[in-house]
This record gives sequence, C-alpha cells and structure tokens, in this order.
Amino acid sequence: MSGPRRFFVPRAEEETLLEGEEFEHAKNVLRLCVGDEAVLLDNSGKEYSAVVSEVGKRSMKLHVLRVNEGDREAATEVALLFGYLKNADKNEFVVQKATELGVKKIAAFSSAYSSAYMNENKLERLNRVARESAKQCLRSVAPEVQYFPTLEGALRSAAECRNKLFACEFAERSEADLLSLSGSTAVAVGSEGGFSREEEALAKSLGYSSVTLGKRILRAETAAVALTSVVMFALGELGLDGGRAEAKEEKR
Repeated sequence: MSGPRRFFVPRAEEETLLEGEEFEHAKNVLRLCVGDEAVLLDNSGKEYSAVVSEVGKRSMKLHVLRVNEGDREAATEVALLFGYLKNADKNEFVVQKATELGVKKIAAFSSAYSSAYMNENKLERLNRVARESAKQCLRSVAPEVQYFPTLEGALRSAAECRNKLFACEFAERSEADLLSLSGSTAVAVGSEGGFSREEEALAKSLGYSSVTLGKRILRAETAAVALTSVVMFALGELGLDGGRAEAKEEKR
C-alpha cells in the first residue's frame, strides 16, 4: 500500500496520541520518526492527515494538519451474519474479505450445527483483522465484529435491514431476486454444518428470504464471501456502474 500509513485511534483531535498496538507497530515495525506523515482514523468516516511531532517510549504524538471525508465506504449498508467456524484462519478470512467488500456490520453466531467456541480474545482478534483489512483497502471505517451465542440474536440484530437473505443449501429456489436488490441488506450464512429446517423456519418468521447458491455445496467461508460479493454487485458497489449504488440508496 502506497501513501502515508494509516492508524485507528479512539478519537482524533488536533494533537492525538498513538498508543498501544498501533503505537508499537508505528514505532517498532514501520519506524516512523518525527516529521513522518500518517493518516488517523476514528471510525467517524473522516480521515485525518497528520504529522508525527513527538515519539516517546509508550506513545507517539501526531499533529493533525487537515481533515477529509473518506470516500471508500459503501453507499448502502450491508450486514454479514456468519456461523462461527472451527478453524480460526477461516473466520479471519471471512472477516477480512467482508471488510474489503465494504460490509458495514459483521456478526458471528453459534447455531444448531456449530461446534466452535468463541471467547473474548478470539473476538478481539477478529476485530483486529477488520481494522487491518480496513487500513489495507483504504476504508475510513472498520466494521465492528460482534458475537451472538444464538442464531436468533444475530438475525434480530439486522432487523432494520430492508432485505434479509438466508443462505440455505436445501432451499429449492431463491425467494428473493438477488440481482434486483436495493437498499440495506443482511446476509446470513451458516457454519460448516449449515442450517437446520427449524432454523430456516425461524429466519422466515423474522422476515428472511431463503436463497440458494446453486447445485454445488460450498464451504462455509466460500459461501459467505460469494453471497456477499453477489449482493455488493447487485447494489452497484463493485465498480461496474459508478452511479448505481447512489441511485439505489436514494430509494431505501
């Protein structure tokens, strides 16, 4: 990635301290010194161009020179709800790719066929992956990764979305036209074992439409990224129609 390095901070001000892991990375890995430029991000959607003014043992002070609005965020809100997977690398892959695709909300959940265990350290690791991915793809906002111990909790967390899609391997047909989507969209994808028919019934009772991903059974991480990509394309977020996303958002 070219250009000034990017760092997330709790709050960007005229004089901002870089501390913790971001400081350690800036000082010990990137070896930033006084006078070096950086971009500060505080999840407000703004980008703060700054210069290093002081380097200490536990923190680095940066002076903000100017503030710009970030222009890499998706025009339409998309939430990805995915069944927590047994392999940590696969969970990180899903979070990384969803962030790159522009998803604004990510929720992992446990369901009937889940067999993985979540804890605070694993959740913080996923949020760290989201922040690093956001920096890499030049987003100004890193989606927060949440965890829900039940599928119902995850499904209800996206209740405000206009479209609610439930990826189901035993669905005979899709109940929603994926290529004509407009407005905010929630995408729910299961873990390695998929969903049960009782879970599909629950999702439908909460306003979700079952969708099929074709004749082949996809790995859970593949299904999450594939369906998210299709949704982003339908909403005009993959660059093939520059004004499509904005036009659809107006109809939300």
